[in-house]
Amino acid sequence: MQTFIQLVVDGLSTGSIYAALALAIVLVNQATGLINFAQGGIAVLSAYIAYQFTVWGLPLILAILASVVVSFFIGAFIERYLMRRFEKGDPDTAVVVTIGLLTLITGICAWIWSYNNLQFPSLFPLDTVTILGAVVSVRSLGTIFVIVVIMLILQGLFVGTKLGLALRAVAINPESASFSGLKVGRLLMVGWGLAAALGAVAGAMVAPQLTLTPGMMDGALVYALAAVIIGGLSSPLGAVVAAWLIGVLENLAAVYVPFIGYDLRIAVPFILLFIVLILRPQGLFGRKVVVRV
Repeated sequence: MQTFIQLVVDGLSTGSIYAALALAIVLVNQATGLINFAQGGIAVLSAYIAYQFTVWGLPLILAILASVVVSFFIGAFIERYLMRRFEKGDPDTAVVVTIGLLTLITGICAWIWSYNNLQFPSLFPLDTVTILGAVVSVRSLGTIFVIVVIMLILQGLFVGTKLGLALRAVAINPESASFSGLKVGRLLMVGWGLAAALGAVAGAMVAPQLTLTPGMMDGALVYALAAVIIGGLSSPLGAVVAAWLIGVLENLAAVYVPFIGYDLRIAVPFILLFIVLILRPQGLFGRKVVVRV
């Protein structure tokens, strides 16, 4: 039982990292209708910015908050001066642009800070607590708590605020939104900026658990995309639940399913992905899209 609880809590902690990126992807999709593959690169750049602030002597919490603010403007800048040129064209072209942007940002991080592993300080203490006999790190619990708070904020943003409804309207039909008086360009910038700020939070949580390198988010991005598809592109709650489900099932399968083990546990989220796509293509919490012809 102790081992099971340990695996579940560790899975929730790992899943929370995937969830942070997944929420950013959902946010961009809700604001623009695009899948942003560059989100992992933006999170890495934000983590390096926070690291640089700590090098300059800023306390960690202030460094992270400063990186969130800087990342917001970076995201808005990317939308205004790069992505806007492609948003009215073929959506596939815009998606390819985000893939190229991921490569570019990763290269810029390597050029400025090199490929050497850097130690990023942890926002939470490295102490442990005992829950039903299982030893759980405070950092894991803190990571889970942060993701729950962000999820609730985003869910409330999209459902209960004028800004969230305006972002959704722009993503669904920018022309109609413009005729309704909404400032489409400004809203698109806000959507990208918020997603980049959320990526900064993801980077700050991932970097202490790994080491700060230009490619540290590559694996997490794959899991985050799987979580978004499983949970539903339109649901922040679905993205978080799916990310937690991936993290927990991956840990449990590695220990309790002999033929999977640690070597094949990466297949678990993709098996889950195939099952969800067959049974519920819109995702566990997604909405069916009805097109009138």
